[in-house]
Amino acid sequence: MRVAIFFGSKSDTEVMRGAANALKEFNIEYKAFILSAHRVPEKLEETLEMVEKEGCEVIIAGAGLAAHLPGVIASKTILPVIGVPINAALQGLDALYSIVQMPKAIPVATVGINNSYNAGMLALQMLSIKDESLKNKLIEFRTNMKKRFIDENVEGVQL
Repeated sequence: MRVAIFFGSKSDTEVMRGAANALKEFNIEYKAFILSAHRVPEKLEETLEMVEKEGCEVIIAGAGLAAHLPGVIASKTILPVIGVPINAALQGLDALYSIVQMPKAIPVATVGINNSYNAGMLALQMLSIKDESLKNKLIEFRTNMKKRFIDENVEGVQL
């Protein structure tokens, strides 16, 4: 397993599915866990130790409301953590601010509200630094994405 996906509540499953989908597109092994930083902190810490031993290289963590999960995880590992703010209240701005405003020396990379797909893509880019095959797949993905965009819009759009 190269990526671990954490989120704090079963209700976050649909939002976090985007990260899993991005990883699946590139055949990257991952595991997902529902663990709360507040309700089961001991189990969270135990699971973090387990994923590190299993060779996890990047962690994606989604959270809404107080949104402490990504920061708590970042405080307990030196693996890169990508935070996904989840819209649970205040249109997700509370979660965004909580995740992005980490104290000095405990960073959490943060994507847009509910945009776990981009978290998956960022994890792929991180992994591609030392994985030439994945790097080439990402380059091909981007090339095809650009081509599709141009092809779909070559004749303009009807308004």
